[in-house]
Order: sequence, then structure tokens, then C-alpha cells
Amino acid sequence: MQNPVIVVPGITASELRDEYPIAPENVWTTVLKKDFERITLHPDDRRYERNEPARIRPEAVFDPPYGELISELRHNLTLKADKPVPVYPFAYDWRMPLKQTVEELNQLIDEVVDRTRLMRHYGRNYQKNAKVDLVGHSMGGLVIAGYLAAHGDQKRIGKVATLGTPFQGSYEAPIKVLTGTASLGTPEAGSREREAARITPALYHLVPRFSVPLDNGAVPAVVDQNGQAVDLFDAGTWQDGVVDSLAEFIRLYSVDRASNLTERRTRATKLLQEMLNDAKDFLAETDKLKLAKDVNDLSASDWLCIAGVDTDTRIRLRLVKDRFSLSSDDRKNRWGKDVDPILTGDGTVPLAGAVPTFLQQENVVCVRPSDLGYWEVGDRALLGPVGFHGLLPKVNLIQRLVVTHLRGRSGQGNDSVWGCSMPGVTAAQWKPAISKLQWKQKQK
Repeated sequence: MQNPVIVVPGITASELRDEYPIAPENVWTTVLKKDFERITLHPDDRRYERNEPARIRPEAVFDPPYGELISELRHNLTLKADKPVPVYPFAYDWRMPLKQTVEELNQLIDEVVDRTRLMRHYGRNYQKNAKVDLVGHSMGGLVIAGYLAAHGDQKRIGKVATLGTPFQGSYEAPIKVLTGTASLGTPEAGSREREAARITPALYHLVPRFSVPLDNGAVPAVVDQNGQAVDLFDAGTWQDGVVDSLAEFIRLYSVDRASNLTERRTRATKLLQEMLNDAKDFLAETDKLKLAKDVNDLSASDWLCIAGVDTDTRIRLRLVKDRFSLSSDDRKNRWGKDVDPILTGDGTVPLAGAVPTFLQQENVVCVRPSDLGYWEVGDRALLGPVGFHGLLPKVNLIQRLVVTHLRGRSGQGNDSVWGCSMPGVTAAQWKPAISKLQWKQKQK
């Protein structure tokens, strides 16, 4: 029997609603409303909003892009209409530290298991070996990795599929903090978004920390003018403007405003370092994650890792004289080139940042914008405003890859799924999670 499924969306992709008004009000929705003033967190206690009274809660995942993915999973995983496979969306407060989100996912997994046990067609076999499958897009995949690092010993996960997850970070995260503009989350720009980003703990879990393997040697993700690695988990690395914004938050909203600017800046630096430490600690645990049958009952063949490629993506960030250089020349796409073909990505997540420490490059499946079918005319039109990264859950090929992986077999013929290996990985070396199934590998 097919396991029930939980779909975990990316950052900014769950609606938020303020339940304090007698008639609750949406403050963050797919298109119509992005109320930065009301979603910005409080400098004294980042569990709550800076504008009180309020009570903001997650309400639903964004549709698009997740509605179509969930509908396809429900339809294609169900073999008989009277024996449906439940597929649950997981809306969560994407502003919060991922450790908190992991615990909320853990609670939902318990609930899904208990609800599925009440479905007669799952029978006694599910009672004895109750598991769920997880599908995560973008930061959602990092939440899944964090769940397995914290609760994998419960052995309740059957299979995992992740789409465009920045396991090792994305340059767009620090750029969002620095400028308020980036190919991450809402496309809106401005000072309000920048200020909200700077006190959004989850965003710091996405800072880049990988090394780019080039032909002439590996290069750290972020370097200074001398080519030395820059530690983004050190508050002292960030530009003064970030601390200044937090200090102004303290002046305007803290119960104890502090008597002078020096004290406020000291508190602001401490606040920034606390958010960075929380992110660093969480990522240290996910980096130690091992896939093993005797640990969490998972192997590399149980994890479908999909990365988007062949799109202009930021591939470098430099610190020059205490300021970050944000040149448009640092956005490149070298996919298919003879020189440095790793310098590509999905427009938001560079390929080097999409490979988790617990998988090998041989396990990754690369998907390109050209893999959009001719019938996906509407989706092609969205490539501009949404970007390939945001479009991944809607890509028909990716939906079929996920269905094939979760079902354990293809149901649509020999050419039903395909993909590309990472640069430098030969056909003989390539070991995607569904490599033993009918598979058609397109040429790079």
C-alpha cells in the first residue's frame, strides 16, 4: 500500500493570517497581499510580531504552485478511486527558526499516521509498519532533512523527494537581507521587505556555505578581495546597515529601548548573532545526517534529489572593503560548457548549493527549463516573473519523477521520466533514486 504523503513548501509559500481581529485577516497571500508591516517580528521576542496585539498563524500553502502538485500526487498515487492515497499540504510559519518548524512537522506526521490508520483499505499492514513519504520544495527540503536529523530514529519515513532545495545555501538569502531584492520568495522590493528580512530567523538558514568545485580547484562560496573565505555566520561579517536596522527596531519597538545608540547597536549585534547561531546549529545537525537502514531506515535509493539547472544563477558573492559586491556579472549559466559547467542553477539555488552532504553528486537528477513540455505553454510564460526555481513544483516532468519514485515504478511507458546527471558524472556513475526503473536520459 502506498504511504500517505506530506508536501512541505518553501520559504514565503504559506499564507499567514492574523487571528486577533474578530474577523481574521489575511496578511500574506499568494498575490493579493504582502503586509510586511504586520509580519515583521519583534526584536524582544522573535516568536511574535513587532506590532501588537496580533496572533498570526499559517493558514494554507500557496496555490499555485503547490495545488497542482498535490492534485497530481493524489490522482496518480491512487490506483482505485475507493482506495485514495492521502496527500497532505503542510502550511507552516516560514519566518520561524527551522527547529520549530521541524517539531510542527513531527506533530503532523503523528497526526497523518493516526488518521491513515482509520482508513479501512490501509488495513493491518499499515498498522504494523506505519510510514509517510515526504516531498519538499526549496526550504521545505531543508525542513525534511532537519526532521530526519532530529527524529529519524523513529523510522517513520518511507521515501523522500526534494525539489530545488538549497541544502548548502543560496546567494539569494544574504542578498535578500542586504537589499530586500533577490530571486527568493516574493519579487517585491523595497525597504520594508529588507527590514522584515533582517529579523526573519529562517532566512539565515539559507546562507551559502558550500565550496564550488572548479577545474582549477574548489573555491569558497563567499570570499573577500584576497580570495579568503568569509564566514557569514559571524555577525561581524555583515554590513553595518543590517545592525543599524536592528538597532532602529530596538529603539522603536523594544520595551527597553536602551539609553543610547551604542547600547542599541550592541544589542542589535547580539540579536543578529543569535539568529545566525540558531541557523548554524541547525545546519550542523543536518550536515551530520546519515542515510542508513539501521539509523533511519533510509538509503540513497529512497531519496530523489532534483536540482534545477541551465538558468542564469548567481554563482559568486564577494566582500570588498567591508561591503558585499552585488554585480550582475556574477549571474551566469555555464551548463553544457566545456569550462566550469557546475556554474549554473535554477535561478535561485546554484547547483553547488543543491547537493546535500548525505548524498553524492551521482544521486542528483538535473532538470532544465527545456524539459517543460510543449503543452506547458502557460508555465513557460511564468518563467520570467516566477523563475524556474519557483516553477519546479508545477513542471510536469518533475511531478512524474516524484510519482514514479514514490510508487516505485513507472506507469506511463518507457519515456515517462528522464533527466540529466551533474557535470562530470558519467552515465555509468549516475545513480538516481529511480535508476532501476524505465528511464530515458536526455543528452546534456
